[in-house]
Amino acid sequence: RSSVQTIGEEQIQNPYTELLVLKGHQDIVRFLVQIDDCRFASAGDDGIIFLWNAQTGEKLFELHGHMQKITAIAPFSSSDVFEEKAHLIITASADRTVIIWDCASGRQVQKVSCFHSTVKCLTVLQRLDVWLSGGSDLCVWNRKLDLLCKTSHLSDAGISALVELPKNCVAAAVGKELIIFRLSASSNGSEGWNVLEVKRLVDHEDNILSLVNVNDLTFVTGSHVGELIVWDALDWTKQASECNFRDSSIHPDVQPEIKLSQSPNETSVQHLTSDEECVFAAVGKGIYVYNLQMKRVIACQRTAHDSSVLHIEKLPNRQLISCSEDGSVRIWELREKQQLPAEPVPTGFFNMWGFGRANKQANQAAKKMQENTPMYFLELVGDLIGHSSAVQMFLYFGELGLATCSADHLIILWKDGERESSLRSLTLFQKLAQNGGLQLKV
Repeated sequence: RSSVQTIGEEQIQNPYTELLVLKGHQDIVRFLVQIDDCRFASAGDDGIIFLWNAQTGEKLFELHGHMQKITAIAPFSSSDVFEEKAHLIITASADRTVIIWDCASGRQVQKVSCFHSTVKCLTVLQRLDVWLSGGSDLCVWNRKLDLLCKTSHLSDAGISALVELPKNCVAAAVGKELIIFRLSASSNGSEGWNVLEVKRLVDHEDNILSLVNVNDLTFVTGSHVGELIVWDALDWTKQASECNFRDSSIHPDVQPEIKLSQSPNETSVQHLTSDEECVFAAVGKGIYVYNLQMKRVIACQRTAHDSSVLHIEKLPNRQLISCSEDGSVRIWELREKQQLPAEPVPTGFFNMWGFGRANKQANQAAKKMQENTPMYFLELVGDLIGHSSAVQMFLYFGELGLATCSADHLIILWKDGERESSLRSLTLFQKLAQNGGLQLKV
């Protein structure tokens, strides 16, 4: 019998009762990227990029230009206050090309094919109006696809992930190492730029799979063997770490068991997301909530799905959404546990020999600690069944709904059924009013 939670037909807190299936891709859809409040792009192994309307599900553009699968995608909006805001996207492919697309026209703005290896990640530094490509080296580009500067060859495996840090720095994951680079524009007013390696952090025991920027002071990394490390974003020192993912809120004094039978995939930190207070980690089949102030896991669901969790996001409320290789998308709510009063320790025999007071003091200290430490749990409040294969990731569009992409070649828009029904009723009412279909009888 599966240990994964199940939820019945009554899903009161799950608004997504209506769905739109978007077809077009011919292979696994791996990436979704938001362009603006109601548009997004999708890309995957067929090498095609589609632009969609998140409200109607309408296909806006079909972008052809890559010969192999897409390996990275990033939005790149214009930051020029004097011009009308232009929405661009950058795509990288296994064919060793990178293309910039105009989202308004669907046209190719620029293409570059000078890469020696596949670009695995893209990061836009909006403030500097440049973007970075990570592969066997780190390259810095401007909006016109001029190469401003690059590092020397880093490794054959290359950069797997990038995150922006304060003071014009970036952190690049290269295998199990984290390399800090600093970018600087030339001081003599020319177009020249420099990228300088300033530090290598070697605290991880295995390959770094995920990076997330918490705020201007903190960023977090996760590895293949389940290590989570919290870093200072200014001086790059290690602030805290967690490598025993367990529900410490239930048994705070129990020593972690040594799990020799667990395969690396079961502890692999596949994805990280964060708010100012907590880091939310997709670890193996489970999801974990790590409190940055307490420096510990405050809630977890060890078997949130039947297979590995690939993506997780925190919603504006106290809810989380996770998706998995098992094809499911789930909604969770972080709730505080009702505290039970601590039971007094019977003194009995020890009281006769004068040990009672010490025991009483210890019990009071333990009780006070328990009262001051809130306990949380993750409750399953929604189960979105629609995909027939691994759900790679999703985008949350607020009241417009949720977009998910999958290995089944489909994109699904999950809609709030009650809202959509009222919108249709309002539209019908307006049409009848315009056509004179509504006549008031006196």
